[in-house]
Amino acid sequence: MLTHALTDARGLPMSAAREDSAIAFETALRQLQCYRGDPIGSIDAAFAGEPGFVMGHILRAEVCLTMWERSFLTEVQRGLEHLERLAPSATDRERRHIAAIRDWAAGDWDGMRAGLDRLLDEYPTDILALQVGHLADFYLGDRDNLRGRVARALPAYSRDMPGYGFLLGMLAFGQEECGDYGRAEDTGRHAIELEPDDCWAQHAVTHVMEMQARQAEGIAWMEARRDHWAQDDNGFSFHNWWHTALYHLDQGRVDRVLAIYDGSIRPAPTRVQLQMLDAAALLWRLHLQGADVGARWTELADTYESAGEDGFYAFNDMHAMMAFAATGRYAAAARLLAATDAAADGLGSNAVMTRRVGRAIVKAVDAFGRERYDDVVALLLPVRYQAHAFGGSHAQRDVVHRTLLEAAFRSGQHTLARGLSIERTTLKPHCPFSWNLRRKAEAAVSRVPS
Repeated sequence: MLTHALTDARGLPMSAAREDSAIAFETALRQLQCYRGDPIGSIDAAFAGEPGFVMGHILRAEVCLTMWERSFLTEVQRGLEHLERLAPSATDRERRHIAAIRDWAAGDWDGMRAGLDRLLDEYPTDILALQVGHLADFYLGDRDNLRGRVARALPAYSRDMPGYGFLLGMLAFGQEECGDYGRAEDTGRHAIELEPDDCWAQHAVTHVMEMQARQAEGIAWMEARRDHWAQDDNGFSFHNWWHTALYHLDQGRVDRVLAIYDGSIRPAPTRVQLQMLDAAALLWRLHLQGADVGARWTELADTYESAGEDGFYAFNDMHAMMAFAATGRYAAAARLLAATDAAADGLGSNAVMTRRVGRAIVKAVDAFGRERYDDVVALLLPVRYQAHAFGGSHAQRDVVHRTLLEAAFRSGQHTLARGLSIERTTLKPHCPFSWNLRRKAEAAVSRVPS
């Protein structure tokens, strides 16, 4: 039995026998916090000297599960099997982590989140549990806990504690998703003062500017700080580039949007779902506007067809269906619909999300591709305000509202389109894209005989 004499940089005991194991843990943890480098490679190096390093195996498994896709499930299960053997020598905190990983692997993502909540009640300075829980809140659309989880832990930290700046970056994103835009921007900018390379805090401020339709300012904000969020080894840069592309899209700069897509969002084929969904979401917005994107859809749809992710996570399913709908791949769409139905009939957190909103939205995207626009409206109207239930951010889920509005136009429901466009301009009065939609809707209504 280990005596747990070693601690992490925040003073929490670790069942580690070697000082270099603790150092490797902090290196990998910081890489995860910055979304830079290779945290798995860094922690794997520690196992050469200490194969039974429990917190190392926990970090490794949790980095994998935060990708939130089926392709990492085997790796998480393999890590879990090893951790189950190590559990008798683990600390209480480590055993709670193991239980959370077990819940995730079983599909009980809500149980995993709740377990990390209780862990943090006892060990609020476990910043790995905090970051993993924060990401899980995002994947399951729990905006209140995105903010609340961090707020509950904050009093346990001091400014000079390792990771404090990253804690503020997470808080800023939670504040933004809760609509507290002024405080979110202040918190995010403070986080960046402490940790200039905190690309999650950069992302939080970027969300604020997106929600407030500050496109020109947003572009300047992103360009001025590229050296801090778009490094070659930054695993999150594709998403911050996606936000940059949205600013340009709302200003009608399609050529610049496609240049960002080709150079920074999808410069080469990849099967990573997080990167694929950003690519699909951007192309779908262009598709709704009738923009020519060349062969970009074909490559993306090919990759979705071969990925084997259907039915694992409803938010990813929506984006896969965009690729199939845009390319007329009806057989692939039918397989995805069947997988969505099977997921909805199953157990676990994804089953709940799919039943609540995922299945309707996936069916609506399929209907859009088949030009059944009345069906799109009928499917999306009841769930558009519940779409948070299958994860993502306000900015990401705006694609649901855009799809509904375009379907209203194409189905001849012009008064509905007008109402939806008025809603957009009321909420984002400075957005040129939304005003263009409103003028289009009002013109269509005026042409309809009374």
